[in-house]
Amino acid sequence: MSRTPTNGESLPAHSADEAATLRRVADLFKPLPVLPEQLRGFGELPGSDEEPWDALLSTIGAEEQSALEALAKRCGLRFEIEPRLQDSAERFYERVPASAARRRLIAGLHSDGRVMTVATGQPLQPDGFAQLERAIGMPIEIVLSPRAQVANLINRGYEQRQDLVTEIVEDIPLDERAFETAAGSVSKATDLLQLARQTPVIRLVNMILFEALRRRASDVHVQPLEDRLLIRYRVDGMLVDAFSPPLSLAPAISSRLKVMAELDIANRHSPQDGQTTVRIGSKKIDIRLSCVPTIYGERLVLRLLDQSQTQLHLDTLGMSEEMRTQLVDLVSRPTGIILVTGPTGSGKTTSLYAALEQIDRTSRNVMTIEDPVEYHLENIAQVQVNPKRGVTFASGLRSLLRQDPDVILVGEIRDEETAHLAIQASLTGHLVLATLHTNDAPSAISRLQDIGVEPYLISSALLAVLGQRLLRRTCKTCEGVGTTNGTRCERCLGSGYSGRVAIYELMLMTDELRKMTMRSADALELQQQAIADGMRPMIDDGRKKVDAGRTTETELHRVLHDE
Repeated sequence: MSRTPTNGESLPAHSADEAATLRRVADLFKPLPVLPEQLRGFGELPGSDEEPWDALLSTIGAEEQSALEALAKRCGLRFEIEPRLQDSAERFYERVPASAARRRLIAGLHSDGRVMTVATGQPLQPDGFAQLERAIGMPIEIVLSPRAQVANLINRGYEQRQDLVTEIVEDIPLDERAFETAAGSVSKATDLLQLARQTPVIRLVNMILFEALRRRASDVHVQPLEDRLLIRYRVDGMLVDAFSPPLSLAPAISSRLKVMAELDIANRHSPQDGQTTVRIGSKKIDIRLSCVPTIYGERLVLRLLDQSQTQLHLDTLGMSEEMRTQLVDLVSRPTGIILVTGPTGSGKTTSLYAALEQIDRTSRNVMTIEDPVEYHLENIAQVQVNPKRGVTFASGLRSLLRQDPDVILVGEIRDEETAHLAIQASLTGHLVLATLHTNDAPSAISRLQDIGVEPYLISSALLAVLGQRLLRRTCKTCEGVGTTNGTRCERCLGSGYSGRVAIYELMLMTDELRKMTMRSADALELQQQAIADGMRPMIDDGRKKVDAGRTTETELHRVLHDE
């Protein structure tokens, strides 16, 4: 067994050598600021028997992470701020009861077949470590880690031993009666992990996800209010109220979703982000979970990404034949930068992926840096942004440039460093596709200048800007009425809309636009010149789609207003 600190001497001595004993114990914990007088009455402190480490930290007023690091160094142990769980630790989770692991705050990390490496945030428990060795039948090596990280590993280890992809097969309609039944079946468990693993809770969350996908929702909002819990779905870009279950179900639903996304269910006071994957029939759905604390409880938003929708083509996006031809010509260029602009949720990434489909990926090295990776395409190297691991858009793009790419997709240009790297890459023999948040295509030039990119770089590198919006598509079944044969249309659920169609404007950089960019002309001047050079504004594309019956005038006005 690895060397571990012991609390065997932490009880006050009653012999004539009490002072010497206390000095030896205090010396054991150096360089922690432990004084002999602080240890004199340690055994009488609340929790000193069950959790002596926590009691010691409270006594000396030390911060957990720095204390663990100091103790690890003193005792020759490893300290890991973010330990990682490996499949080889399965023996730990098979033989150690979850209640014991949580009580002792010990999580299995990995095993080489002879020694089991475990993480703990409670180092002063030699009896617990001895019991653990007997339970798993092998010696252990101890790694010290913060309490929250160990608790998270315990949750993941016991909940995620099965395959990451959870099968959801539910065809039971979700209504208020289902919530009432679940509320009556959920016990008042105090253990959050136990609460999250109760069958009624699992079934209820599965039904919420199943219903969201049945309605073609892109997001699920779980919002606690003062007197009720509100569940809403975002369907075709619009939030719609779905259910209002009892507020008492909020902790159960929150805990279950956080366990699925491998988050710390004990942390209810700070924002968290996670992800998981579920399978419904033949569909594989990636779920991105965001959790923030509010005055009434935790508010959760789930982004649902259907991985079966990977066959993206320009002709299915609603783009005119003329514009499609222009865009195909642009993405066949060897160098330069092409921007896709629009607000959040306007389909920019979908358009970029459809453009990538036009590139010969057998002869060109295509790489992406995204947050998140929404679609998976063959023969493309996709990098996920992970700030916790030091992978930002800027650092990831810098690394991509060392991988001999021909085409680079940048999920979003957010700052000056990323913008400069993207521009420089386009000037040094790469084709760069990227998104930018602006209201229209001409505003992209002004936005780049606001970020800090010099006008001469924009003029030299920029090939074109594609601006876009998404409008709800008129339901083909009920033709926008919302009813068929006097009953609610099941395809659009009575809204009159089913699916969405994009409207576009494509601004090609001309000599005149480059001259205006060099003198930092404003967005209005650029727009007027772009229209004079042949750009058809989005409003014109929208009116064509209204005339063709693909959307409505009301929807066009809602999205564009007075633009």
